[in-house]
Amino acid sequence: MKVGIIGCGAIANIITTSMVPEDNGINIAYFFDKDIERAENLASLAGGIAVLDFDDMLDKVDLILECAAPVSVREYAPRVLEKGLDMVVMSIGAFMDMDFYREMEALAKKHNAKIHLPSGAIVGLDGIKAVAKFGLKEVNLVTRKSPKSLGKEIDSEEVLFDGKASDAVKVFPLNINVAATISIACQRDIDVKIIVDPNVDRNVHEITAKGDFGEFKTTTMNYPCAANPKTSMLAALSAIRLLKSFNETICVGM
Repeated sequence: MKVGIIGCGAIANIITTSMVPEDNGINIAYFFDKDIERAENLASLAGGIAVLDFDDMLDKVDLILECAAPVSVREYAPRVLEKGLDMVVMSIGAFMDMDFYREMEALAKKHNAKIHLPSGAIVGLDGIKAVAKFGLKEVNLVTRKSPKSLGKEIDSEEVLFDGKASDAVKVFPLNINVAATISIACQRDIDVKIIVDPNVDRNVHEITAKGDFGEFKTTTMNYPCAANPKTSMLAALSAIRLLKSFNETICVGM
């Protein structure tokens, strides 16, 4: 499988450098970034090709991996899906716009393409998906991040946001993909609280789900990427796991 990447920042670097040495049937071959130097640098590490024009790689790959930003999903997803190509989207917040979500879903169906949304920086998504239509009554997310990861300089804990996921992704489009991932998985606009906390050095996500099935809670404490503190390492690792699963005979979990 040949893969083309949109966005050649921290996540793309982790994915590429992890996947390239392995014989896993996944060939990350083409790289696109509006900063061509970043694309060229990553392409050189992978023995791939950097393209100036995004459309130049669409006829040469089987799948597009987006590692840029929600605005890039809006710009490039229609062109990918119209080609009948599958797409892995890291900037899941783009799909909290339900009009856009439905438009991309219809486009993918029309052209026999699939959109893959990795689990990202959280655990427990399989459980949420399993109970989404079977008596799920309440889902809450509390996220704690360090001031550095949010570009803040404060000395005490502060609640930055308390509301719905659809609003959270607008205020923090590069920081709270987790809220979008959970909302899409359980098909509801979940309640989200975002706290900046000088006492934490990791991105902490606490999920509580309640319903007829009972109750479960998960806590994920992620170290941020060294190259980009806004991003959790686990987000990149989830994409690597997804890519590898495409060529596996036996897949565990949903």
